Amino acid sequence: MRRGEIIRKTAETDIRLQLDLDGSGKSSIDTGVGFLDHMLTLFASHGRFDLTVSCRGDIQVDDHHSAEDIGIALGEAFSQALGDKKGIVRYGHMILPMDEALILSAVDFSGRDYLGYDLQIPTEKVGTFDTELVEEFWLGFVRNARCNLHLKQLAGSNSHHIIEGAFKSAARSMRVAVSVDPAFAEEIPSTKGVL
Repeated sequence: MRRGEIIRKTAETDIRLQLDLDGSGKSSIDTGVGFLDHMLTLFASHGRFDLTVSCRGDIQVDDHHSAEDIGIALGEAFSQALGDKKGIVRYGHMILPMDEALILSAVDFSGRDYLGYDLQIPTEKVGTFDTELVEEFWLGFVRNARCNLHLKQLAGSNSHHIIEGAFKSAARSMRVAVSVDPAFAEEIPSTKGVL
């Protein structure tokens, strides 16, 4: 089974996260950060990943440590669940409309980390959530999933729609990339023989 389970405890956060790449989109999310809960629920649903996240963070200070550390834990869970990456498609992409917003995402589970982040979020907050933390979340993710992820805003002016579109688009790209191609089920998808 392609599953990851991460326990990450620091002076700032206490996270327990479970991921099943071959799930049905079920989720149970409790991060203490309402907007992030919503985004992770969407991510699980659109990626068809089963995801459980519990986080107790120092949100009395701000949401930064929780958002970044959950991104780290989710990336670690992807890496753990993918193992040697034998048989995966490896690449995925999506252009997703979210009302007036149009978001492109592309991912490569290459074993190398890179975030191409080109979202122009017009407001500093959505509700109480600092929108700058979206980039911090994805940075934590790519560094630990060891993947390339590009998020590009092609259109849009509503902060909520841009962020929601990015999470949905990324999830759908990842769903394709981590799926197993039966024709190559016993092969590493690289001419190097390792990812």
